[in-house]
Parts: sequence; C-alpha cells; structure tokens
Amino acid sequence: MSIRVMLVDDQMLLRTGFRMVLQAQPDMEVVAEAGDGLEALEVLRATRVDVVLMDVRMPRLDGVEATRRICERGEGAPRVLILTTFDLDEYAFSALKVGASGFMLKDVPPSELLAAIRAVHSGDAVVAPSTTRRLLDRFSPMLPSAGGEPKHTELDRLTEREREVMLLVAQGLSNSEIAGRLVLSEATVKTHVGRILTKLGLRDRVQAVVLAYETGLVRAGGNR
Repeated sequence: MSIRVMLVDDQMLLRTGFRMVLQAQPDMEVVAEAGDGLEALEVLRATRVDVVLMDVRMPRLDGVEATRRICERGEGAPRVLILTTFDLDEYAFSALKVGASGFMLKDVPPSELLAAIRAVHSGDAVVAPSTTRRLLDRFSPMLPSAGGEPKHTELDRLTEREREVMLLVAQGLSNSEIAGRLVLSEATVKTHVGRILTKLGLRDRVQAVVLAYETGLVRAGGNR
C-alpha cells in the first residue's frame, strides 16, 4: 500500500517541488496539501493521511500548534515530520516536545527525505542523533530541570540496563553503536528501546531524548 502523505507549507513552490519528488515514488502518494496549520487540521478531518510533512513558520496557525493538535488524537493519528529552514530552530525543538516524529532541513537531499518518510511511516524517528543533541544542547536551559538537581522520578520504573540504554540513546548513539558499546546484539538493544518507550509512555526515541534532558539524565554537552 502507498504511504499517504500530506504537504503543509505556506510556500506553494516548495510544495510543488516536494510533490514532484514524492509522486515519482511507487510507494508514495500525495493525498492532500495545505498552506497553514489551520487548513491542515480542516483537511485531515476528511482525509486519511499516514505522514504529514509540516512547515513550522506559517500564518494563522503555526506548525508546532498544528502538530500538537494532530498528535493529541492518539492512536491512528498521522505521524508528523517537521521541515525547517534552520538546523537549530526553537520551533523544531517545540515540535519534538509536542509529538513530532522528527525534523529535517528543507534542503535535505531527496533520497534522505524519502528515507525519512518511510522511516516515520514504519514507526521510527528520523532526526539524526547528532542533530537532536545539538538542538537539545542549545535549548536545554529552557527545560524545567536545567540548572537544578537531576530529577529521575519518571525513570525509576526502568531497570538499570534500560537506563543505561536510554542514556546512550540520548547521547546520540544508534542501536548498532549501543550494541557495540554494551556488547549486546542489535536485536536486544531494539527490545530494550521498545520497553523504555512503553514503560515511559513515549512515542519514539526522539521523545526519549527530550525526556532524558528534562529529567537531568543527560545535561547540555551530552554528559551525565
């Protein structure tokens, strides 16, 4: 089945470019477009969408608030991939917090965009770990626990091994890198990550990284 994609951007030229790239793929279909967040929400009421490519800075309703409302729908809601012009964008940080599955730059090579859409559709997060960490290092002073003692209340339900895995996820390591560091199989690491997400009620590993910073498990600079 084709991945049903919605394009949300106030620049029609950009939407046209993205549409041309996506429609050339045998496993993708652009089923809807919108010029701002408010229009996107209206369209989604009548259209089934798997993945939303969401701009952040738009008139009437920005992409962050639109993303929050979409993710609040819970099970069955489209996955949201934020497209931003700036690598370190406070809007992208806010979008991750409210449930976006990741973000990419608008000038990303087409092959990477297509891979990201497929990854998001399959349930993965697509923010490059190094980019996630730079973003969170930049904005960690905005987090509630920044500057205070680490608060690990939410993490108490994790086993010691799961905490160890979560720390490495937050430090930007991939599953294969974590496997090498802990001398585990990649499948075992994937299982640990899945249990972490389930226990903490998180949507994906991007939100796990955000929570690691919020609880103080990881501080700016990637240090414990």
